[in-house]
Order: sequence, then C-alpha cells, then structure tokens
Amino acid sequence: MKTAETSFIRRYALPFLLAATMAIAIGGSAAPAAQEAKERPFAVEYYYKAKWGHAEEFIALFKKNHYPLLKKEMELGRILKVFATAPRYHSTEDGRWDYRTTIIFKNAEIAHDTFDTAPLLKQLFPDQDAYKREEQHRFEILDAHWDVPIKDIDLDGK
Repeated sequence: MKTAETSFIRRYALPFLLAATMAIAIGGSAAPAAQEAKERPFAVEYYYKAKWGHAEEFIALFKKNHYPLLKKEMELGRILKVFATAPRYHSTEDGRWDYRTTIIFKNAEIAHDTFDTAPLLKQLFPDQDAYKREEQHRFEILDAHWDVPIKDIDLDGK
C-alpha cells in the first residue's frame, strides 16, 4: 500500500535528487573544460577585398595605421601573433580577396571584449585628424571585408 510520503518521494524528491546529482556531475566536469577553453588561443582571419587598383594603397595604409595598434596589443599580451598573406594567383571575382590577416588572440574572451583602444591610438597617432581621415579612406577603397573565427581540426584524432 502506498503512503502519501512514499508517493511524494517517488514523484518529487527522487527526480529532484537525480537532477541535482546530474547538475553537480556535469558542472564538475564542465568547469575544467571551460577553464581550458579560456586559456586556449583564439584565431580570427580578416579578409580584405580592395577595389580594383587599390590593393597596394590599402596594405600601405593598413601597415601605417592599423598594424602599429596590433603590435601594441601584442606588447600588452592580448594578441599572441599577427600575420598577413596574399593570394599568389588570381581567382574569380566573386571569390577574390586581396589580403588575409590572421590574428591569434590570447583567448576567446579577449577577442570579444570591449577593450578601449582610444588611449593607444592617441599615443600612436598624435595627429588624430590625419589618422581618422586615412582610416576612413582605407575602408572607402574596400569592396568587401569579412571576419572568420577559425579552429584547428585534429585530422589524426577520432
């Protein structure tokens, strides 16, 4: 014969205890994984497609006005590495890009934070009017720009 107490335990207490136990078990194993992810470098590829005839001008302005900021962030430890590539051969217009810059951030949190670069920009470029004019022009000569966060794939793993 069921008692009210047995019915209560089966209906409410056991499912609650099971859920609580699972939450603790999952939380315990997820915390190290979250910590590991927080410490893992985070890579983003930035693609730039300049208007025809402006690719050299674009990379010159990038080197002059943006790369020094990225180097400062490397000095601060926010960025681990920055490198740029250009395609060796041409492609179709719809798939064309002129430059790809890859930035390896210390971790995903830093890559997505709201770090205020204004003090660094003022330090690097005292003539802020000229800097802003050149940066605006750098983006005016682009046809397209897109960012692709990337991850490594272990081809030997299962």
